[in-house]
Amino acid sequence: MKNEQQCENCSMRAKYDINPKSLIGRFWRWHINFCPGWNSYMKSLNKDSRRSLCEKYKLKQKKYL
Repeated sequence: MKNEQQCENCSMRAKYDINPKSLIGRFWRWHINFCPGWNSYMKSLNKDSRRSLCEKYKLKQKKYL
């Protein structure tokens, strides 16, 4: 539950959502490729939520679905 709240309310994620090309936004997007917290967060979500996040953040769906 702790990782879920951190990832859902992550300030770097919010900055990515506002401006994906910002330095912090790009760092966050790079970081989630290997972040164990993000992977746990994604696995805790239902399939539809994972799919929509994969589309939103252009993630490889094979890894999460």
